[in-house]
Amino acid sequence: MLASLFRTKSIEQILADSDRPEHRLKKTLTVWDLTALGLGGIIGTGIFVLVGTAVVGDAHRPGAGPGIVLSFILSGVTCALAALCYAEFAAMIPVAGSAYTYSYATLGEFLAWITGWNLILEYGVACVAVAIGWSGYFNNILKTLGLALPAWATHAPGSAEGGVANLPAAIIVLLVTVVLVLGVKESARATALIVVVKLAVIVFFLAVGFWSVEPANWSPFMPYGFKGVGAAAAIVFFAYIGFDAVSTTAEEARNPQRDLPISIIASLSICGVLYVLVSAVLTGIIPYTRIDIHAPVAEALRVIGFHWGAALVATGAVAGITSVLFVMMIGQIRVFFAMSRDGLLGPWLSKVHPRFRTPHHATVLTGVGVAALAALVPIGEAADMTNIGTLFAFALVCAGVLVLRRIRPTQPRPFRVPFMPWIPLLGMAACLGLMAFLPTITWVRFGVWTVLGVAVYYGYGIRHSKLAAPTES
Repeated sequence: MLASLFRTKSIEQILADSDRPEHRLKKTLTVWDLTALGLGGIIGTGIFVLVGTAVVGDAHRPGAGPGIVLSFILSGVTCALAALCYAEFAAMIPVAGSAYTYSYATLGEFLAWITGWNLILEYGVACVAVAIGWSGYFNNILKTLGLALPAWATHAPGSAEGGVANLPAAIIVLLVTVVLVLGVKESARATALIVVVKLAVIVFFLAVGFWSVEPANWSPFMPYGFKGVGAAAAIVFFAYIGFDAVSTTAEEARNPQRDLPISIIASLSICGVLYVLVSAVLTGIIPYTRIDIHAPVAEALRVIGFHWGAALVATGAVAGITSVLFVMMIGQIRVFFAMSRDGLLGPWLSKVHPRFRTPHHATVLTGVGVAALAALVPIGEAADMTNIGTLFAFALVCAGVLVLRRIRPTQPRPFRVPFMPWIPLLGMAACLGLMAFLPTITWVRFGVWTVLGVAVYYGYGIRHSKLAAPTES
């Protein structure tokens, strides 16, 4: 039993399994497609929605105020450290599964399962948060047109008086599911088009907002001290996740050894710069206490009199958040696919559509599950659960790089993490540090989810693993 927990899957076996005809995915993605997926997955709900809560605070934590700029830098540095580790793994093991697959090759099956189980949490709950954010901006546009939907149809139970179900959130998830079944190339093309739109909207906000900045609004810069900045960093960390979803599409990349590291690092760098600029302008044009927590960027322009600009930003936000939903669902689906292919989840999840060459069973399951949760769960709880699962996975990827450098020092590495071992060690420390700022209730839920995962592994995964001896299965 103990040996089973720490059995690893060799890199050679991982690559061989990915090339089996019954599980082979179509290789269509270029470096531009991958970078677009990265930008599409990163820029969205975090900057268009969650930045409001991060600046103002809520019942569980203080806000950062104008110090949100430091929060974005802190989260960005944490992600940059993890991104370098992801880039080394993605170029060396270009298969679906992301951190789950990397952990399987280095830390053993049990930790790989826990990583995969938490990636399911990360991507699944991220999709829920993104869909809810999409619904908020979509209803904002309808209000501008005098067509606002009733509260019962746009709010989860308990999130607003009379809330029954967030129907727009559920509907957009189901529409995205249909596109994802048709093919990843089609999804990448749609994402690339949307990325152009949302980058234009962000540049527009910066151009218009710059001339309305009042430096006095940046004082006090940290109204709740570093405690507020750290707590906000743990929230806006959500704004950066998405670069890791690029690594889940590795099997569908044409030249993964070269293109994956480029796309991961480029997309994260571009977004980091934009986030710092947007947060500085946002807190400079209106006092931080007046920032709206539901549609902060659009409402800020409305407050200073740019009503048409607010409508334009809201429209761009809807487009941008849609692309995030595409990328996050791709990540979720590919993790299901990889775990199923290894035998840790039911084999039907790794079935590939004979025509579209997409994992259609995993796609439909993800779409239906996310749609149901998006209709019924409040956004704040969804974002926190996403962040803790992601930070845990990032910490294990950083640890995995250190382990693999020791046990497979001669393994070809098209991209190598610089300044070893300091980058992975700092990445682990930064991830654990941000986890410490998350509310206690989030840790409790994370513990319950992990215990449930351990039960599923012992009840099914350990016996059905492809690495299990015939007597074990």
